[in-house]
Amino acid sequence: ARRAVLTVTTVHRSDRDENLAELERRMRTQLAAIPGARFTVGQPDTGSKLQLVLRSEDPAALSAAAQRAERDLRTLQGIGNVSSSASLVRPEIIVRPDFARAADLGVTAASIGETVRVATAGDYDQALPKMNLSERQVPIRVKLPDAVRADLDAIGRLTVPGKNGPVLLASVADITMESGPAQIDRLNRSRNVTLDVELSGRSLGEVNAEARALPAFQNLPPSVTIAELGDAQEMQALFASFGIAMTIGVLCIYGVLVLLFADFMQPLTILAALPLSIGGAFVALLITGSALSMPTMIGLIMLMGIVTKNSILLVDYAILARNAGMNRFDALVDACHKRSRPIIMTTIAMGAGMLPLALGLSGDPSFRAPMAIAVIGGLITSTLLSLLVVPAVFTYVDDFKNLMWRAVRKVQRHPHEVPAKREEPSAMK
Repeated sequence: ARRAVLTVTTVHRSDRDENLAELERRMRTQLAAIPGARFTVGQPDTGSKLQLVLRSEDPAALSAAAQRAERDLRTLQGIGNVSSSASLVRPEIIVRPDFARAADLGVTAASIGETVRVATAGDYDQALPKMNLSERQVPIRVKLPDAVRADLDAIGRLTVPGKNGPVLLASVADITMESGPAQIDRLNRSRNVTLDVELSGRSLGEVNAEARALPAFQNLPPSVTIAELGDAQEMQALFASFGIAMTIGVLCIYGVLVLLFADFMQPLTILAALPLSIGGAFVALLITGSALSMPTMIGLIMLMGIVTKNSILLVDYAILARNAGMNRFDALVDACHKRSRPIIMTTIAMGAGMLPLALGLSGDPSFRAPMAIAVIGGLITSTLLSLLVVPAVFTYVDDFKNLMWRAVRKVQRHPHEVPAKREEPSAMK
């Protein structure tokens, strides 16, 4: 099949009334009227389409399942074009050997296949004769003309080597004109069909979940399975990697705080603000209708550093105030009063920097807007709740630490003594 790539360069989005998704939708509608052609509209980068791969050893079951899946995928709302990698059916000549007749004449299936191959496509390159010229060799390929290759009677008159001499191909095989796929794709030695779904601005995870819930995928034949490939597999691996990265990041922060405060308990107070920021980020994504994607995960990692810094300001000042002679309650109130200003200034500065990205005022907002929304939502909730939750967690951790110290001192002051065994005098006989 012939292919062509057409690049459309649009004007700036402030100079047009339609956004990119609407332009792509209009182009798909106009291109759908062209018969016998397949079109893919969209950016050729990762995350712009969903790939679902069906694999099977049964070609008929795979073809039927792929057709049902493609038909059901077109019913999804808000998506673009749905295309299949299944090749278009084209006419082909089928040679079916008559094994009983071939065995009587001493003709093998390999010799039938080799005769047909050499006559229609020519021999292999390494077996071709060469014409020697002064500076190079020209391979000589002998095969039937194109007009004769479509003549079933001419193909039937080809001779095949047998035990008693050449045998006509038509006497040992049935030659018919049928139809079949022009290309067969395989994955791990199994036939496969790839279904490409253009997301058209929708999230990959949401479309993947809706596609897996369709009847065509829920009621697949036993011989047809779904292979985990494409962007969906990359998304799962990405989320797993980000989870590991965030876990390692939290552990590294805890280790640095332990060295900074020379204490294993108070760093837990600082880390208590992290869930507050993550909850706020999820609420902001829910309100704005944004999906959990790779930019969102990057925003969550950014939040970890900012929120930890705000908690360090509070806890460090409270510890210094207690060392200066203030009681715990007054030290926490004074820390919230004096450290709230730099915390709020940091939040306003970071939020103001992320606001143009969240509103999409610069460039395409599809990638950076979810990251900015997650950061702004996490900053708002962490700033408001950290001034309340962090001091409360500080008191609980401090009480628990004092309780543990009292228990240790009690054990050191009154160690357990093993009572000596009293020996009773033996009775006199």
